[in-house]
Amino acid sequence: MNEILIRSLTPSVLGILVRRGADFAAAEDAVQDALVEAVRVWPADPPRDAKGWLITVAWRRFLDATRADTARRRREDLVDEEPTPGPAPAADDTLQLYFLCAHPSLTPSSAVALTLRAVGGLTTRQIAQAYLVPEATMAQRISRAKRTVSGVRFDQPGDVATVLRVLYLVFNEGYSGDVDLAAEAIRLTRQLAAAIDHPEVAGLLALMLLHHARRAARTAPDGSLVPLAEQDRGRWDTRAIAEGVVILQAALARDRLGEFQAQAAIAALHADAPTAGETDWVQIVEWYDELAGLTDNPVVRLNRAVAVGEADGPRAGLAALAALDDSLPRHTAVAAYLHERDGDLTTAARLYVEAARKAPNLAERDHLTRQAARLNVRLSR
Repeated sequence: MNEILIRSLTPSVLGILVRRGADFAAAEDAVQDALVEAVRVWPADPPRDAKGWLITVAWRRFLDATRADTARRRREDLVDEEPTPGPAPAADDTLQLYFLCAHPSLTPSSAVALTLRAVGGLTTRQIAQAYLVPEATMAQRISRAKRTVSGVRFDQPGDVATVLRVLYLVFNEGYSGDVDLAAEAIRLTRQLAAAIDHPEVAGLLALMLLHHARRAARTAPDGSLVPLAEQDRGRWDTRAIAEGVVILQAALARDRLGEFQAQAAIAALHADAPTAGETDWVQIVEWYDELAGLTDNPVVRLNRAVAVGEADGPRAGLAALAALDDSLPRHTAVAAYLHERDGDLTTAARLYVEAARKAPNLAERDHLTRQAARLNVRLSR
């Protein structure tokens, strides 16, 4: 069974069940049951219309569960409305479902977490990593969100800011290579930009395009990570960069700066540099200062410390880093890099080993391990 196909169909099927009267939690359970059935049946008997098959099976699962629940006997009237097998509507419900999940009854953080789990297909572990919280904490948050929206009428869709946050986190997870959702996030953000005249929507689209433009150069043929400074810039997608810059400039001209526009401006400065050595780090630090004023995200200040180290020297970067909580993800890796830049190879090698143990994925762990090994070879000579 094609996992990418399943991921692309799941949001639309879930949206159809919600519109037909299923509450969100029950609809999600029914869709998950249908996916399990697809795993069992499709390899031997693939359907001609995968979406129609999933809708029919999910709806039947929902109706079966409804009949079994005496507290919801009123829903038995929906049995006669069961959709017949056949081609499903071609409309894409994914973006609409993102808005529905950003329900006013939920806090923004809960709405984002629920949407990432139910629509984006991310695991609780992946969402917890994105939020910098323990997995158990995120599991409780998602469960509470499901209980909150269970039985709620989805006639009050949420706000644009929450939807943007969801799309951004989905893109980041896809961009990391753990789940390939980056292209889908770009597609949906294009739809949103076409439907809504909002500078932050444009800023997010520009940011995605500028980051995605570097994707081909981010890994070596053996799958290992290639740091930005070492990437082959000839492999960057210049058309995507040009489009992202044009979109960003139009958004900035409206003088309604938001965090996605600021992030896109930083990405544009990296994309504009012919070589790593020609990067305008002073201006990047200035944009990080703007970004820090717009958000209290500690990761922003962590990245700013790196930029300060490039603009003003590694000791300045280490001073900026010292003001941050050392439990932050990648804090140790940044410290290792700055110590290496400062010439303290012994400390840097030790910190690279420590950072590798804390790495959130295998590719990053391998990269940090290689960095430590490289320095240890130099120290042994």
